[in-house]
Amino acid sequence: MTKVKITETVLRDAHQCLIATRMKTEDMLPILETLDKVGYHSLEMWGGATFDSSLRFLNEDPWERLRTIRKAVKTTKLQMLLRGQNLLGYKHYADDVVQEFVKKSIHNGIDIIRIFDALNDVRNLEVAVAATKKEGGHAQAAISYTISPVHNPEHYIKIAKEMENMGADSICIKDMAGILTPYYAYELITRLKSIIKVPIELHTHYTIGMGSMTYLKAIEAGVDIIDTAISPMALGTSQPPTETMVATLQNTQYDTGLNLETLNEVAEHFTLLRDQYLKSGLLNPKMLGVDVNALIYQVPGGMLSNLVSQLQLQNASHKYAEVLKEIPKVREDMGYPPLVTPLSQMVGTQAVFNVVLGERYKMVPKEIKAYVKGEYGKSAVEISEDIRKKIIGDEEVIQCRPADLIEPQLAVLRNEMKEYLEQEEDVLSYALFPQIALEFFKYRQAQKYKIDSNYTDKDQKTYPV
Repeated sequence: MTKVKITETVLRDAHQCLIATRMKTEDMLPILETLDKVGYHSLEMWGGATFDSSLRFLNEDPWERLRTIRKAVKTTKLQMLLRGQNLLGYKHYADDVVQEFVKKSIHNGIDIIRIFDALNDVRNLEVAVAATKKEGGHAQAAISYTISPVHNPEHYIKIAKEMENMGADSICIKDMAGILTPYYAYELITRLKSIIKVPIELHTHYTIGMGSMTYLKAIEAGVDIIDTAISPMALGTSQPPTETMVATLQNTQYDTGLNLETLNEVAEHFTLLRDQYLKSGLLNPKMLGVDVNALIYQVPGGMLSNLVSQLQLQNASHKYAEVLKEIPKVREDMGYPPLVTPLSQMVGTQAVFNVVLGERYKMVPKEIKAYVKGEYGKSAVEISEDIRKKIIGDEEVIQCRPADLIEPQLAVLRNEMKEYLEQEEDVLSYALFPQIALEFFKYRQAQKYKIDSNYTDKDQKTYPV
């Protein structure tokens, strides 16, 4: 019996992909106990863009969300996504910040941390993996899947072996653009399972309409865990539907053991929410369709919407098709990085500049310059001397692990924001998003003052702390 386990993404990646991570904690609360009864392998509910969106748009403390969900979910493991040395931000942080962030995440309720690097440079995973294991968490190392002349099964097997040797408790194939095809998935998982001893999880998106088929072939090849989203928040740029996969595998050797009636209770809750999101315009129906551009240009859904807005700002929407064709060229110039945060945004922005200005690399964002200098890590293919000189001139390319060049930061950061410090976790919020965190801290103080100023001696209430 090869029971397939399921990670449910509705509390994180599903709404990150469909409604730009705008689901509020209060929308999750009524269904948490039911989610806990389903029997999932884990609930992915934190990390990625949830941190940024909670502070920036929802006026919520992401740490409080984690604690609230942990209190309600008593048995199912809670999972988060971490961008290796980037944590949840867009640049590398010092080792002391990474270690403290991992420690606080686990102490506040996280069980499994999925750790990836945009370049698959495993050096950028070392500190986060070691910290996770030290704190008693499950360290899942993730391979960012992409297609290029060098990204073949041998390449992925080599990375997976390095991750296993590093101490990864499991390995995830992270197909962020939804471009892993069914039969290639079968070949890749078969070969990985013959070499890798730790469990293997597969993550994909329904962007090009193949997700469920890809999962089925991966399951036949022996994959241990798949990521799905409850049906009202599935499909399109999200994951394949949970109920579909559960029903498909029922009464087979892969039976998940999950109950469709309990899943239906979960679906009913999120159906009401989805209807609200559609009515308010937060959920664009286009996000639920099939987009073959992802297969042709390897552009994840979130990156496409970002490109559209960049072009609109420059009154260049008519150049959209041209930009799509430029993206693979920039990606080749950059050594074939997988298009995942932050590389997807960087490559997309460079493609926009190249097309709108009518000259390639006439303007280069500082992030691309830093990337070419090696400040994000090592690319799969070395960047040609011509491109390198065009972008950074004669500046030297660093060869070491980028974070080796960063001095410890925690003490400095704590000192910078000490007047707003209410919990140690606030230092980490500030480290990741300084301006946004400060605005949130000010909002939080104002809310408390509002409560305090309404207080009279007759009131018998407990103040938030």
